[in-house]
Amino acid sequence: MARTPLTTTIFELLDKSGIREGALHHAASGMHLLRHCNTTVQDCTLYQPLLCLVLQGAKEVGTIAQTLTIADGQSLMVSHTLPVTSRITKATSNRPYIALVLPIDLDLLRSLAPSAPAMSSSSPKDPFSISLCQTDLELEDALFRYLAQTETEHSRTLLAPITLREIHARLLIGAHGEQLQKLLWHETTASRIHRATQHIQTNLSTTIVIADLAGRVGMSSSAFFEQFKAITGTSPLQYQKDLRLLQARDALRTTGSKISEIAFGVGYESSAQFSREYSRKFGRSPRQDRAFDAVG
Repeated sequence: MARTPLTTTIFELLDKSGIREGALHHAASGMHLLRHCNTTVQDCTLYQPLLCLVLQGAKEVGTIAQTLTIADGQSLMVSHTLPVTSRITKATSNRPYIALVLPIDLDLLRSLAPSAPAMSSSSPKDPFSISLCQTDLELEDALFRYLAQTETEHSRTLLAPITLREIHARLLIGAHGEQLQKLLWHETTASRIHRATQHIQTNLSTTIVIADLAGRVGMSSSAFFEQFKAITGTSPLQYQKDLRLLQARDALRTTGSKISEIAFGVGYESSAQFSREYSRKFGRSPRQDRAFDAVG
C-alpha cells in the first residue's frame, strides 16, 4: 500500500529527528508522532482529550471494562482524561507502526460548537469516552496541511491557526461529532462526568466521597456511579487510584524525592500500601522502577 502524504511527512520528520523507534513531540504543531518497528508489551498511561490517527500497523487501547483495536486507516478519539492500558499489536521493520496524536483543544471546540449542526442518532450510542471510526480523508488532508504549515514561520503564524480551527470543526461535524457535542453541551451526562474527573484530578490527594462528588455535579449517587463507569470504564475510586499511581510514576522518573514523600504527596497514608498497589499496576516496585529507569 502506497504511503499517504501525511504518512510520508511523518516518516521524514522522524528521520530528521533521528528517532527510529519511539515518539517525537513536534513542538511547532503540538502533535506527537510515533514510529515503532516492533510490537510492545502492555503499558499504562494517561490520555488527555486527544485524536489519534493510525496510519500503519495496529494498537490496542482500553480500560478494565473495554478494549478497542485501532488499525491503519482508523482514528481514535478520547473525550475525557482517562487512565488506559495500551500496546502495539502490529508492527515490523518493513512496515512500522506509524501514528499521529493531536491534543484536542476543548476551548476551541466550545467556540465552534454553537455553529455546528446538532447531531443525534436514533439508536443509543455507547457512552464510553473512547470512540473509534474510519478516518475521514478530508480530516487527514487537513492534518497534513496543518503539519506542513507549522514548518515555516509565516505559515505557522498565519495559516496554521486557521487549519487547526478547521480540524476541530471537522471533528464536530464528523463521525466523532456526536460524542464531542455531548461533552460540550451544558448539563449533559458526559459534561457532568467530565467535571467530576476534573475535580478528582485537581484534588488527587483528597479521599473521594461518592455522595459529595455526585452532588457537586448534580446527580444522584447511584446514577453518578453508573454513568461514571460507563463513560470512563472504571469506578471513581479506581480512577483516582490509577491517576495517583501514574502521577507517582512520573515523580519517580523525574524527581529525586523519596519514595515515601511521593506516596504521601499523591494521597497514600501508607508507604507499604503504595508499594503494593504500584507493583500490582506496573509490574515493578517503585524502587525497582526508579532503578530500571535510571539504567534505561
